[in-house]
Amino acid sequence: MASQTEDRCRSAAVMGAPRGLGSKGPKQGCVMLGAQAIVAALEAEGVDVVFGYPGGQALRIYDALFDSTQITHVLARHEQGAVHMADGYARSSGKPGVVVVTSGPGATNTVTGIATAYMDSVPLVVITGQVPRAVIGTDSFQESDIVGITMPVVKHSFLLQSVDELASTFREAFHIAVTGRPGPVLIDVPSDVAGASMTFEYADEVNLPSYKPTYRGNARQIRAACELIAQAARPLLVVGGGVGISEATPELERLIELAGIPAVTTLMGKGALAASHPMNLGPVGMHGAKYSNLAITECDLIIAAGARFSDRVTGRVDEFAPNAKVIHIDIDPAEIGKILPCAVPIVGDLKGVLAALVERLEKAAFAPRTDAWLKRIEAWRERYPFYHPNVGDAPEEIVPELVMKELSAQLDPNASIVVTEVGQHQMWANQFIDRECPRSFLSSGGLGTMGFGFPAAIGAAVANPAKAVVCVAGDGSFQMNSQEMATAAINGIPVKVMVMDNRCLGMVRQWQRLFYGERYSSTLLAPNPDFVKLADAYGWQGERVEDPTLVPAAIARMLAAPGPYLLDVAISREQNVYPMVAPGDALGEVIGAIDVAVGAVRLNMPEAPRNAAPAADAEEGDDE
Repeated sequence: MASQTEDRCRSAAVMGAPRGLGSKGPKQGCVMLGAQAIVAALEAEGVDVVFGYPGGQALRIYDALFDSTQITHVLARHEQGAVHMADGYARSSGKPGVVVVTSGPGATNTVTGIATAYMDSVPLVVITGQVPRAVIGTDSFQESDIVGITMPVVKHSFLLQSVDELASTFREAFHIAVTGRPGPVLIDVPSDVAGASMTFEYADEVNLPSYKPTYRGNARQIRAACELIAQAARPLLVVGGGVGISEATPELERLIELAGIPAVTTLMGKGALAASHPMNLGPVGMHGAKYSNLAITECDLIIAAGARFSDRVTGRVDEFAPNAKVIHIDIDPAEIGKILPCAVPIVGDLKGVLAALVERLEKAAFAPRTDAWLKRIEAWRERYPFYHPNVGDAPEEIVPELVMKELSAQLDPNASIVVTEVGQHQMWANQFIDRECPRSFLSSGGLGTMGFGFPAAIGAAVANPAKAVVCVAGDGSFQMNSQEMATAAINGIPVKVMVMDNRCLGMVRQWQRLFYGERYSSTLLAPNPDFVKLADAYGWQGERVEDPTLVPAAIARMLAAPGPYLLDVAISREQNVYPMVAPGDALGEVIGAIDVAVGAVRLNMPEAPRNAAPAADAEEGDDE
């Protein structure tokens, strides 16, 4: 009798249309196994794709997935790759990414991807198989305490104890992942729970009394913020990733234009304000523009919109924006005041808070008085460009900055997504690839995860089949998850990978050159594999380019290719990312900035003494 009920429910699912978040769906009231209820819950949440890798304790879930006509499963070649794919899917679409893996090593392989998503506020639901309840804690085969292991890097986690709590757990998990400050949620499913029988009841509403994110900004704080804006002569917006997450770009632009406030962008905030907007000063911080850093140093008011003041943005904190009061807007109250003292804290959703600021300023007939400030900034922009042809690069070498500019010129900014790996190429991409839309530039900012970019690009391409998706990679980062070339090829995912190939871990080597007396310890990768042959082995197209005059045509061929394509761009390992603020220095202490007023030369170039060391060590993951 139960099997007939299950068959009837399965037929109803085939007939039903995809549903939105929290919709009950046609399987409501049906008797089914826990694993089938997991799939029914995913369908009720509107999930259309999951990324994963099967194994013993997840077999019941995978068997149930086999019957779903709504959900496509993308089989990764490594669980870390699966999580990064789900991450790229979520960042580019705004929908939660979903992962299914097995217990033990399958679960532990997800940790880096989960931590990456946690640091960058990406909504994921990660479903891990677990050994049966009766043997949990006995060190049984392929058992790991994944809930305990991931506790510091998830927004919330669940260990299912009974099939009776399965439906409510999945409803709560999706709600928690996407509301407030988004983040990853983990659900650990013992295999005997997945095999137990239950009646599927899925709620539309979620009642979590202890979890009530604040969305509406405090009116008194908004009034105080407007008063500071009215008093400021040199205001500056710091645009963080929260603007894109909140879909607050229209409100941000209105505030900028109404109040005459220029803006700098963090790495996560790139794309939240169009690069073509005249008030967008672009990247700030360690590898930001000198003019952006000067704006921070000289401003008298900072409005931080969804930015958390990472050390890569602030430099030496006690000298960051020394003349400025701070208005900090964030949906996560834990971020406000964590790094910098705050004159006006506003907890709430950026879209609503920025709209409230605009409304109040408009009612007050606010008139900006920033003309002198904007003229000063424009003079800095003309004097200190990111790149100038007179800096003395060897004409026979490919210049990374020009490669990025060329890629940017050939991409349709409204129909493309750029994903980066981590290292020098990431910073060049941030500096030179223009983005006009939110969710069109994906990069691991908080954790700086080598191996993130390529699988994340696959996920972004799955979520956005009509857009060109290009991964800008370094040869070190790309080799972290190059096995996912098989995933792209087999699933017909036309992702493009442009490898900036200098046969070394470029960012670490740059630090060794500048701060460690050119002692290049364990950073040379030569000889690398032949990436073109590797592409061919996986069924990709590919080519290598070594002549700078051939780069534009090579990029054009890459973008025009109908399937996945790898372009191996040979660059010198002597190429460094400038400008740069050395670790421990203030933002005003920039090295390597170009000054056209003195002949387009780089300023303050250090001569590193032997065995010198910086105030803070480079992260191991800073690949080129």
